[in-house]
Amino acid sequence: MVKRTYEFERYMNVRSAMLPSFSPDGSQMAFLTDITGVHEVWSVAVEKQAKRPAWPEQLTFRNERMMEAVFSPVANTLIAVGDMGGNERTQLYLLHADGSVLKGLTEKPEVMHHFGAWSPDGRRIVYSSNERDQRYFDIYEMGIASGAVRLLYQQDGSNYACQYSPDGRSVLISRSLTTTQNQLLLLDTVTNEVRELTPAIQEGPAWHGAASWTADRKGLYLLSDRGREFMSLAYLDLETTEMTFLYELSWDIEQLALTEDGSVLALSINEDGCSRLELYDVTQGWDERKQLIAPTLPKGVVLSLGWSKEGNELAITLSAADDTTDIWVWHLDGGTVQRMTYSSTGGIPRDTFVSPQLLRYPSFDERQIPAFLYLPEGKHENLPVIISVHGGPESQERPRFNWLYQYLVACGYAVLAPNVRGSTGYGYEYQSLDDVRKRMDSVADLKYAVNWLCEQGIADPKRIAVMGGSYGGFMVLAALTTYPELWAAGVDIVGIANLVTFLENTGPWRRKLRESEYGSLEHDREFLEQISPINHVEKIVAPLFVIHGANDPRVPVGETEQIVKALQERNVPVECLIFADEGHGIVKRANRLQAYPAVVRFLDQHLRGEHR
Repeated sequence: MVKRTYEFERYMNVRSAMLPSFSPDGSQMAFLTDITGVHEVWSVAVEKQAKRPAWPEQLTFRNERMMEAVFSPVANTLIAVGDMGGNERTQLYLLHADGSVLKGLTEKPEVMHHFGAWSPDGRRIVYSSNERDQRYFDIYEMGIASGAVRLLYQQDGSNYACQYSPDGRSVLISRSLTTTQNQLLLLDTVTNEVRELTPAIQEGPAWHGAASWTADRKGLYLLSDRGREFMSLAYLDLETTEMTFLYELSWDIEQLALTEDGSVLALSINEDGCSRLELYDVTQGWDERKQLIAPTLPKGVVLSLGWSKEGNELAITLSAADDTTDIWVWHLDGGTVQRMTYSSTGGIPRDTFVSPQLLRYPSFDERQIPAFLYLPEGKHENLPVIISVHGGPESQERPRFNWLYQYLVACGYAVLAPNVRGSTGYGYEYQSLDDVRKRMDSVADLKYAVNWLCEQGIADPKRIAVMGGSYGGFMVLAALTTYPELWAAGVDIVGIANLVTFLENTGPWRRKLRESEYGSLEHDREFLEQISPINHVEKIVAPLFVIHGANDPRVPVGETEQIVKALQERNVPVECLIFADEGHGIVKRANRLQAYPAVVRFLDQHLRGEHR
């Protein structure tokens, strides 16, 4: 029996803070934190000379997930965004900065509302909604004082409001075509004229994002991978719509933040999963840029960037594998960096958290698969190992803080978190290696992860489990059915059991985009049936633990119900937890305290032979 120095609940008490927004005068910063057990909106005073920030104030008390809070550019009010029971039918709220008023602006609980931006004068907001038809998102504008709503743009597609132009007349729109292609449009809010800023490219990479107006207001800085392997910095001329690439690397430039006056540009670069910041004075344009000293931060992942209205402070959400997710502020004038939030570690000393080692292992075609390996203290031989597969699949395992990994490692498990083919962060070619008919190649990468762990002597071949959520849950079930002899157990969280029923029942606003990745029901149904785990369930011999939220709009709970019923009929050991007040993932603390200790008990039983 491995001694557990800190109990599971301690790890569940590790908190996070993220997504900061400065008040107009820069004296306050709103952000999200799960101090209460679910993310709510809080605020804290920004005091440049303070050695440690003041204790923050809680602003919302919904006891339901809040997902965003953005200050008005001119007043101490915010637009806050939240859903109910994990259903992702997000509503918009007007929130006073002291928390005294939380007023619903879009009280249509069956409709999704995606906040876009405040107008520069703070009188209007722009947002996207699928009110007209669940399959499509249109663009709406609301007057804050009157509450009057105006349909700005209607189109049978996935249209998302990004931001207003500096003069408040135009709105930048992103229309998603596939998971790797989109278009940028410019909508005149007075004439309703719409201009295409980028073409609708049907093949190859063509994503355009994170756009901001340049100092002369004649163009946009943006990130794009059009015709390229990696996301790069580009300039788009608003008159000619010609796009010029300015800065290209062999890694993705994943975030861009420009000061309101267009003078200072911050870039976050994803280098093998870790982030690197670069700052430039671009007052005279990119060609005359001056590189500025960037803040020195702990090694980790930058999750968000945001400037204050005056452009003197840059707020950064940073997560490190061995430290909590928190907010830092870079004071441009003094060149100092300040940690604004100190999320609780649940009483666990920070120096007990483990950082992973980055490695690469060969797969069936000799392609090198990147992975992060978390190891416990002591000997690293014949260990029980959990292979953790990220969702997406357009996503990337990165060295962010993961309380479950930390607990498992503290209990003597090793955790290998690979970026199998199809993951983002390694170029468009690598990201495309699992598309449609190549889907099962990514599952083969899991087999070769097992091979590598055993060849290195790290893993006990009889004590390896596979765990994943969402698409990662599909990977778990596919691994159990394709390579049943490899696994001692599996943990499937909100995963896909049947690609056909998944595509039939997923939220209608998602279906087209998902088909671009997985294949369509019209053209690929036979193949989708062929590779769906539910149609090979007789091959599963390893015990399985399944978790789902009843309100999941992405992977409906029927996916879990199918696989559980099929295993029960075959007397394969299966445990299942379905939460009535959760959606695509388990976010509420009370539910997590039920779900994840049960997962650990399950793993202990089947990988250690412990019965508790």
